[in-house]
Amino acid sequence: MPKSMSVETAAAITKKSRSSFYYSFNLLPKNQRDAIYTVYAFCKKTDDIVDEGNKSVQEKEVLLTKWRHELEKSINGGSSHPLLNKLSITAKHFNIPVNHFSELIKGVEMDLNKNRYSTFDELYTYCYRVASTVGLMCAEIFGYTKDNTKQYAVDLGIALQLTNIMRDVKSDLKRDRIYLPQEDMMRFHYSEDDLRNHVYDERFVGLMRYQSERAQSFYETANIHLAREDKVHFFAARIMEKIYFSILRKIERNNYNIFQDKIRLNRLRQLLIALNVWFSHRVLPVR
Repeated sequence: MPKSMSVETAAAITKKSRSSFYYSFNLLPKNQRDAIYTVYAFCKKTDDIVDEGNKSVQEKEVLLTKWRHELEKSINGGSSHPLLNKLSITAKHFNIPVNHFSELIKGVEMDLNKNRYSTFDELYTYCYRVASTVGLMCAEIFGYTKDNTKQYAVDLGIALQLTNIMRDVKSDLKRDRIYLPQEDMMRFHYSEDDLRNHVYDERFVGLMRYQSERAQSFYETANIHLAREDKVHFFAARIMEKIYFSILRKIERNNYNIFQDKIRLNRLRQLLIALNVWFSHRVLPVR
């Protein structure tokens, strides 16, 4: 097995995923772009261990444990997996705390043995592990002058994941995963049977509006924590923010009917958002 991974391979993983990551980070300087692609490839490969294939939960747990051990080996000297060796080099170069990678693995692992969330506090832990950790990794790559900016990365990660959860209610249900907090469903008298039967009524609209308002609050607090001096460095994160916020607004305009076609932004719309944010942050004065 080769001991190194080309940047093109990590970039190809990012591009192939058709993720908003690709449009957000393609405008970064080369060294940062290469690092981001490596981080994303690690996140994608970790997620695939749990979500791809027909293996049993036990088999996936074994694979995830091996992946965790290979990560530790890469940090401490060398792994047999080229992606993890590349990740280790990236982490050392940009001083990314190793615990961010470990926390992400813990978050992905939650999907193996937890498919319901009683409270938002429980869901917050999941969102932090699978999304905020990625934001914190990226923050080290972007560079920042104010420690408060790291809270921007945390809050934005929560906001993006909550937007994902709203958008993917239908597809997650096919995997018997319900990320909507049970306390919220009870608040609006909406049951799991209603969800399975795709019951779209005023109860569901109320439930989803409540989720939307929560996500909106995290977008707002994220921006409060982003230091003015760091906005120019975080334009790529701001692209992600604008893309996902546009998805949230599209869900709202659709009156929260996510049981129809999956709500998404087309590539042209994402590209236009990316160019607009890049121009406003890198060419015009940042306010």
